[in-house]
Amino acid sequence: MNGKVAVVTGASSGIGLAVARELHRLGATVVIAARSRERLDGVVASVGERCTPVVADVTRAGDVERLIGGTIEAHGRLDVLIANAGVYVGGDLWESDPDALDELLQTNVNGVVRTVRAALPHMLGRGSGDIVVTSSVAGHQAIYWEPVYSASKHALQAFVHGVRRQLLGTGVRIGAVAPGVVLNDLWGVSEPSEIEDKVARGEGIRSEEVADAVAYMLTRPPHVTIRDLVILPANQPI
Repeated sequence: MNGKVAVVTGASSGIGLAVARELHRLGATVVIAARSRERLDGVVASVGERCTPVVADVTRAGDVERLIGGTIEAHGRLDVLIANAGVYVGGDLWESDPDALDELLQTNVNGVVRTVRAALPHMLGRGSGDIVVTSSVAGHQAIYWEPVYSASKHALQAFVHGVRRQLLGTGVRIGAVAPGVVLNDLWGVSEPSEIEDKVARGEGIRSEEVADAVAYMLTRPPHVTIRDLVILPANQPI
């Protein structure tokens, strides 16, 4: 990853932050994006000196264009896009807030599509680039206690598979990492002792372990594409 430039969305916590740290450790210059300036400022120092924070909401066209265009203008290139921004809503459909469900779909699906769309012209022009979309095991089977979240991740799977075929022969790769239970803020788990207890029981994985999987995908030889990488806790039943 030495000398490469990476954009990571949803990078103020959880998987996004862990991926940003790992790519920086491997030598990349990292642009981290999230909606909260306060949270970004709080974590930028933990990533490293080759890290730039950008406040961006992936559901807003202007924010996405500024994020991608600004990265290319500042660094002259964009090698890696980690389309990770997402939100979660679970529970029975009839008890869910429809506005929250709309936000979920706008962020998890439209936001990813918009961000990937913005990055592709530059990557295609250079004949190289890597895109990894954060999906979920919920995109590989219907999870009944989170039907709209699961539907959003199914949409991402179809999106990644279709775009991958459109990119054949271009030198640009796209794939999806699909974690199971990840012990981070998105799932309401932040206490270190609780995380370690669940890890020891094989009931969850750390964000850093997902980041390691993403790094594996990105560092395969150019003739190899990891289209789907499902990473689960050893004792997760789905």
